[in-house]
Amino acid sequence: MPDRPRLLLIGPSVGSLDGALAPGAAVEPISPDPAEVAVQLRSGAFAAVIAAPDVVAGMLDRFRRDELIIGHIEKGLAVLDPVGTVLWANPVFRSSAIGDPVGRPLLDALGSDRVSIEHIESASGRVVAPVADDPADPLSPARRGAATALRVHCPANAEQPFVEIDVRPVLAPDGTVSGLTALVRNVTLQVVQQQKLDALHAAGRELAGLDADQLTDMNVEARVELLKSNLRRTIHDLLHYDTIEVRLLDRKTDELKPLLEDGMLPEAARRVLYARPTGNGVTGFVAATGVSYLCRDTADDPHYIAGAAGARSSMTVPLKFQDAVIGTLNVESPRVNGFGTDDLQFTELFSREVAAALHTLDLLSAQQVCTAGQSIESVNKEVALPLDEVLTGASVLLERLAGTDPDAAARLRRVLGAARQVKDSIAQVGRDMTEAPQPTAGSHPLLGRRVLVIDSDERIRRMAHLMLGRLGATVETAATGADGVALAADADYDTIFQEVKPPDMGGYECYRRLRAACPAATVALTTGFGYDVAHSIVKARADGMRHVLFKPFRQDQIVRAVTEGDTARAGVTG
Repeated sequence: MPDRPRLLLIGPSVGSLDGALAPGAAVEPISPDPAEVAVQLRSGAFAAVIAAPDVVAGMLDRFRRDELIIGHIEKGLAVLDPVGTVLWANPVFRSSAIGDPVGRPLLDALGSDRVSIEHIESASGRVVAPVADDPADPLSPARRGAATALRVHCPANAEQPFVEIDVRPVLAPDGTVSGLTALVRNVTLQVVQQQKLDALHAAGRELAGLDADQLTDMNVEARVELLKSNLRRTIHDLLHYDTIEVRLLDRKTDELKPLLEDGMLPEAARRVLYARPTGNGVTGFVAATGVSYLCRDTADDPHYIAGAAGARSSMTVPLKFQDAVIGTLNVESPRVNGFGTDDLQFTELFSREVAAALHTLDLLSAQQVCTAGQSIESVNKEVALPLDEVLTGASVLLERLAGTDPDAAARLRRVLGAARQVKDSIAQVGRDMTEAPQPTAGSHPLLGRRVLVIDSDERIRRMAHLMLGRLGATVETAATGADGVALAADADYDTIFQEVKPPDMGGYECYRRLRAACPAATVALTTGFGYDVAHSIVKARADGMRHVLFKPFRQDQIVRAVTEGDTARAGVTG
């Protein structure tokens, strides 16, 4: 007797058909679960499928409901075969693809020219190193069963050139990867914002972009012109503002004196303004309150005084250094509501860099004739970083030779002591020349404290010497994590400020090594605009770190971090 045909019966028996089918066919029943049905249909050679009408209707209703839900997901969704070819895509995915995506490789369908793996998550949920088996095949981790997040650049798609793709494996009952799903999210806004933040930070570093030798040769007028030139270029090229005005606050008179202007009416540029909440325009109001102000329509704003010809809206932000207003930045637009919250956010961030540059160039208190005290401070600024190089070099050598060459180690310790004595001697000479009284804890809240600053940015290290020195602290700096650890191993610091990502090692690794080298010190992390990809701050907080400082540093934050310490230090006994 020939083999009977195999029939797949979905759901309960069909009743009257049972008797008719039993003699001539092999009927194999299965529950109406779609996943089980699909497995059976793929694995067995069935001649036909049988189901009661209500079972078929229920499955179709479920399919329609699922398709309706998937079709209304706001993110792009695609089903791929194990190789990565698109088998199905929802409308959102199709709208972001270049042509019909079905039958094409995922990345080709999206028009990608650049891919980076953001993270990989194994089947056990553990995040592993974001490296593909084959750099030319970023989907390879997903084929191995690991969920993979990709950052993709799609230049042909002007509306969303940057997307993030979450690729996840679909596992068969035997554990093998039978397919892939891809969830696509438009991240263009986040990427563009981060690029703009990075550009703002880079531009801020260039505002006062002269080395120490050049600054020494420049008088006050030359320094002002340098900053004005750099400000104009940055505001026009990066922020794309054409009508601008920057004023500096005279603390003695509260007058807001013009530093630069472009596009303002002559009478507006010559106008005398004071830091007062009324009667002095938006600029005076912002300087008096320290709060940014969006004038959405100049026609009916009570604070606005005509600045640029035809201006219909304006945005004014305070320039603050160490929480004190030192000036204002004002921009104007010929359109009503010409500035939004994003414009305000970026301008406020940029204003911090402007204020830091103003302080670095000493424009606020520059005088034609340097006093003896200013001369000594200039000398101190010039020798601070070279002496730090001597200290770090000697500390690194000491770390290597301490256990093998006692004589050389002793000589290096004398070098370290002599270098530190040079700094103390310069400060004492300055006090003697200016007949200044000995510093006290009241005027110098960090008097007697030893502070180490680890930062790859030379500008930050110079600013740390200036600010912390004026607060009474003894300051030493290092440009790399390794140099900082070497210094910490042979010195008793009260506080260590470490940038969140040193150039030579991971931020959290550096934090742990500093804690081990100088356990009595408070270790605080410092950061600028960038995202802490390695989560060093989160990990350090779990170890008891209390303070995170944002650059440029604020005086109150530094004083609080040094004087309060952290939970890790509180647990140290001596």
